[in-house]
Amino acid sequence: MSATTTDTAGGDTRPGTGAGALWVLLLASTLTVMAGSIITPVLEVIRGDLGVTGTAAGLIITAHGLAIALSSPVIGWMIDRWGVRVPLGAGLVLYGLAGGLGLVLDSYPALIASRFVFGIGAAAVFSGTTVAMFVLYRQGDERDRVMGLRGTATSLGGVVWPLVGGVLGGLSWHGPFGIYLLGVPLGIATLLLLPRTGGVDATPGRPRKGMFRLVRDYPALLGYYGLQALGAILMYALVVFLPQRLGQLGVERPILVSLYTVVMAATMSLVGVFYARIRRGSTYQRLLVVALSCWAACFVLLAVVSQPIVLLLAPVLLGLGQGIALPALTVLVGEGAPADLRGQATSLSGTTTFLGQFLSPLLLGPLIGATSIPIGFAISAGLAAVALLALLSFPLSVDRVGAPGAGKT
Repeated sequence: MSATTTDTAGGDTRPGTGAGALWVLLLASTLTVMAGSIITPVLEVIRGDLGVTGTAAGLIITAHGLAIALSSPVIGWMIDRWGVRVPLGAGLVLYGLAGGLGLVLDSYPALIASRFVFGIGAAAVFSGTTVAMFVLYRQGDERDRVMGLRGTATSLGGVVWPLVGGVLGGLSWHGPFGIYLLGVPLGIATLLLLPRTGGVDATPGRPRKGMFRLVRDYPALLGYYGLQALGAILMYALVVFLPQRLGQLGVERPILVSLYTVVMAATMSLVGVFYARIRRGSTYQRLLVVALSCWAACFVLLAVVSQPIVLLLAPVLLGLGQGIALPALTVLVGEGAPADLRGQATSLSGTTTFLGQFLSPLLLGPLIGATSIPIGFAISAGLAAVALLALLSFPLSVDRVGAPGAGKT
C-alpha cells in the first residue's frame, strides 16, 4: 500500500514508493539488531588468535552497542529535523565500510576502534528503518503487518548471516566481516528509492521538546525502554556466553555453534510472520507477559542442562520471546510519543537496546569468571523473573486489544 509523505524542503507531496521502499527497509532491517551475531561463530577463534580474554572477545561483538547508545540521540534529532532518507542512506554506507574493516585488521585495539565507528552507522540504520516504517505505513493493520515483516526480516538476518559467517569463518576469522559490506549498496538504494520526507519538528512555530521532556511527559516510555534493555542484555548473554559453554561441552566447530543462533533467529522469524494475527487477539500486557516468561524459561534451561542437543530448546524459547516483544515494544514506543518526536523516541530505543548489548558481557563476564557460566545464566533467569513480576504488579495502561495507544499514558 502507498503512503503520502511531505517534503517540507521542496514543498511537494510524494507517494511512498511501495514495494521498492519496503524491500530496501526490510533488507536493511536484516542488518540491525543481530549485527553482532554475524561474527559470533568465529568469536572463540578470534579470542585464541588475538590472545584476549573471553570478556575482551565479547566486546568485539558488543562494542558497537556503546557507540549506538551514545550516537542515537543525535541520529534521532537529525531524523526529526531533516527526514529519514539521507541519515539512513549515509548510515548504511558507513555501516558497510566500517564493518568491512574487519577483513583486513589484525590488531585488537584497531578492531575495537572500527567497531565503534561501525556503531554510528548502525545507530542510523536502527532508528532510520523504524521511523521510515512509521512514516510510510500509517494504518493500524498495515503497520502491524509491516512491523511483523520487520521482525521476520530482522530475525532472518540472524538465520542467514550467522550461517554465512560460519561458512566464511571456516576459511578465516576475517571472512564474516565481509558481510557488513552489504550496507554500501543498500545505502545507495535507500537514497534512490525512499521518498524525501521533511522533518516535522522543523515546522516554523512548532515548539521543540528535548528528550528529558519527552520521557517526563510520556513516562510509560521508560518502562518500554527498560524492557528493551533487558531483552538486549539477555539476548547477548546467550550470544556471547553460550558459545563458551558449548566449548566446555565439546562443541567448537563454528558452523555447529552458529546453529544455536540460527535456531533462535528462525523462531523469531516464524513469530514475525504471524505477529499481526497474534496481536489482533491479544493485549500488549498479555504479549509481554508471554515474552518475559519465555526469557525466564530459556535461562533456567541454560542454567541446569548440560546436553548440547537439549540446549537447542533454550534459543527457541528466547527467540519466541524476542519475536513477540520486539514488534510490540517498537510500536508501543513509536505510538507512545508525538509524531514530531518519533525520531528521538525511537533513537532512545536504540540507546537502551544497544547499551544493553554492550553492558551484557561487562555485567555477566566478571560474575561468570568468578563463578561459572551456569550460575551466570541462573542470574539472567532471575532478572527476567523480576521483570515479569513487575509487569504483573504494574500492568500496562495500554490494554485494549489491537490498540497501542497514542499520547500520554
